[in-house]
Amino acid sequence: MAQTAQNDFSSGGPQKFLTFSLANEEYGINIMKIKEIIGMMPVTVLPQTPEYVRGVINLRGKVIPIIDLRCKFGLEQVEPTERTCIIVIEAEDDEQMQTLVGIIIDGVSEVVNLKGDEVEPAPNMQNNLQEQLILGLAKCENGVKILLDIDKVINHEELASVGKEPA
Repeated sequence: MAQTAQNDFSSGGPQKFLTFSLANEEYGINIMKIKEIIGMMPVTVLPQTPEYVRGVINLRGKVIPIIDLRCKFGLEQVEPTERTCIIVIEAEDDEQMQTLVGIIIDGVSEVVNLKGDEVEPAPNMQNNLQEQLILGLAKCENGVKILLDIDKVINHEELASVGKEPA
């Protein structure tokens, strides 16, 4: 998958990514997937959902499932800060059905414009799941940013029971 992403970068021109922090690492999501960024708000907890699904919010009349990326990635849980926010994304499943989903992150960093020569495939770490989640690694002047394939990060089968609404 990471090699395909590299090919997409080299043939399709620069792409914009919203970068954000999560446990002292920098991640990026293609800006075309982002609907909006909102501050933390109360989340309604639902029973019998995966641990990383915090619950749902009502955003202007739409019920949106909220995923805690720290929990999803197996990272240490911390108390929210004033920078903690929710990125509302439009995720797409295998049948091209789009779903609005909120992801809790530690803080938004910046929007970066990335060209093909600035992105490398993720190294083969013998972890197929990790390879599927990562589009590539962006080489930036202040380090490396992990570019996520947010459609793969979101487990649509598990969200199906969490009151998902088509986008």
